[in-house]
Amino acid sequence: MSEGRLLSKILNKCSKRRLLGQGKQAHGVVEKLGFRLDLVLNNDLIDMYSKCGTMDLACSVFVRMSQRNVVSWTALMCGYLQNGDARASLLLFSKMGRSDVRPNEFTLSTSLKASGILGIAQNGMQIHGFCAKSNFDWVPVVGNSTMDMYSKCGMVREAAQVFNTLTERNVISWNVMIAGYCNDGNGGEALSLFREMQVNGEVPDGYTYSSSLKACNCAGAVGEGMQIHAALIRHGFPYLAESAVAGALVDLYVKCRRMAEARRVFHRSEEKSVMSWSTLILGYAQEDNLAEAMDLFRELRESRHRMDGFVLSSLIGVFADFALAEQGKQMHGYAIKVPYGLLEMSVANSVLDMYMKCGLIDEADALFREMLARNVVSWTVMITGYGKHGIGNKAIELFNQMQVNGIEPDSVTYLAVLTACSHSGLIKEGKKYFSSLCNNQQIKPQVEHYACMVDLLGRGGLLKDAKDLIEKMPLKPNVGIWQTLLSACRMHADVEMGKQVGEILMRLDGNHPANYVIFSNMYAAGGYWKESEKLRETAKRKGLKKEAGRSWVEIDKEIHIFYNGDGMHPLIGEIHEVLKEVEKRVKDEMGYVHGVNFSLHDVEEESKVESLRVHSEKLAIGLVLVRRGLKVERVIRIFKNLRVCGDCHAFIKGLSKVLKIVFVVRDANRFHRFENGFCSCGDYW
Repeated sequence: MSEGRLLSKILNKCSKRRLLGQGKQAHGVVEKLGFRLDLVLNNDLIDMYSKCGTMDLACSVFVRMSQRNVVSWTALMCGYLQNGDARASLLLFSKMGRSDVRPNEFTLSTSLKASGILGIAQNGMQIHGFCAKSNFDWVPVVGNSTMDMYSKCGMVREAAQVFNTLTERNVISWNVMIAGYCNDGNGGEALSLFREMQVNGEVPDGYTYSSSLKACNCAGAVGEGMQIHAALIRHGFPYLAESAVAGALVDLYVKCRRMAEARRVFHRSEEKSVMSWSTLILGYAQEDNLAEAMDLFRELRESRHRMDGFVLSSLIGVFADFALAEQGKQMHGYAIKVPYGLLEMSVANSVLDMYMKCGLIDEADALFREMLARNVVSWTVMITGYGKHGIGNKAIELFNQMQVNGIEPDSVTYLAVLTACSHSGLIKEGKKYFSSLCNNQQIKPQVEHYACMVDLLGRGGLLKDAKDLIEKMPLKPNVGIWQTLLSACRMHADVEMGKQVGEILMRLDGNHPANYVIFSNMYAAGGYWKESEKLRETAKRKGLKKEAGRSWVEIDKEIHIFYNGDGMHPLIGEIHEVLKEVEKRVKDEMGYVHGVNFSLHDVEEESKVESLRVHSEKLAIGLVLVRRGLKVERVIRIFKNLRVCGDCHAFIKGLSKVLKIVFVVRDANRFHRFENGFCSCGDYW
């Protein structure tokens, strides 16, 4: 074997095994033996350096070459693409077009892939046109890349046209088209193609199965997904050894709320991906099984897997939604320690959001000030947080400051500042920002923005103005905006308008449990018990049930969840006793009277009082008082999935004064800070 061929063989091995050190040594031998101008060896060097991720060295070899062929250009283009620089790959293809070297099918395939990654359909279409003129479009590798490019540019119809004209299809052709339909949200078409592929005698591979399982997920077709799972087992396909297929199965079962099956596949998988870990953790969290979610999270932390920014953000999001402050702080610490951590904007923003949702404003503010760079999401998270805490002036200050810093608010930012104005009763300021939004050339107001204004006007008692705004807005009103107005009618006891709005809601959606609850409560608040009970009976007859109210509290890093009327906690007896004790004190010292209109009308008075005492937020407070005594820490944080009721609101206000404790309660709408007998919401929420 000649020296040149031996060196080429060595470089190819270094390339395949990513052996940069040995590759550099081989490069030195190439120079020493006088092969500096050898075309084949230079091409091998470009490929080796590219595969090892050192594009600067690959480029330097390419630049000093006195002679280049199509392999030289294609190798460097592939290198840029493989190392995440699709734009440089396309620029090199453009330069190649000005040289005397003509592209081959691999050059064209690479440039089409680069266009797809960048989402530049115009470039991709031009390359497709060149392929058609030069008769390359019938070559499978070019046809497959053309389909992939169109799919990634959101042009699935054009991709299908290419697929239908292919004279020769291989498994990659089918895979590209199935994935294209799947990514376009057309799971049904993807599954149809999957079936057609097998009828045509093509044998699916791991990529086919993972894409088809994603299609089942997209279409909500759990039955078809289970059939694919059964087929994998029946055909002896080693799916547990392929993390992409096993991960797609885990994701399917989690999305279909079949956690036992998801856990079984996950534990039997030979190679567990970080995405599978996070999918399973999020699944358990969504099922309110925090114990399993936290156990899995601890296993992930102790494993050798490295969490990337996406996974970190997702997991921090779980802690934010459930207001798990201690675990959230641990994740903040973890994000600081890992090299990429807080340097990724999405991770830093997730930590900000977590602190705000946990009610830890000072920690959020400190992190926000420390951030080296902030984007519109960073500012929006802070504005949203201050708004939900009822600190509207601070939210407005940040909204103005972000624009001074050259960051333009987007639609979500406007929603955040309008919500902040609403929660703080800043009617004048809210009108100002809404007017600014309406005059904005880049952003159009959505129904949600109008709903914020309705809430703001309703808070100020301007119910007629709020109703006029709905009726005159250029968008079709949805259920949510009418619900907002009906809630305002309830708060201001405007039964006449409330009846009109309630009837509109029933016409729009007579099967939504929340509509019956709000409408019934509006009548009850005005003393119209007969009408209130009639609505309750109608909802009951239709089998409509509202979401169960639940509250949770974190004590010594342990989460305790309570439901209304919950009697399962081992300390429930002591909880009831301490609640009766403090209730008596609040009655004696503050004149608190049970808001029995928040209970059923047709039961005895004593039963009403008992039913109110077992509301989930009271049980959570009772547990803290049992575990810590009546002289507990200065601030107690309680979290609830629904809106806190009027009786609990009045009770906690009185309790904050009697016990000289600050209670911070996060409900579905906002944060309530109860201190010295007052609430930050101003009794409107």
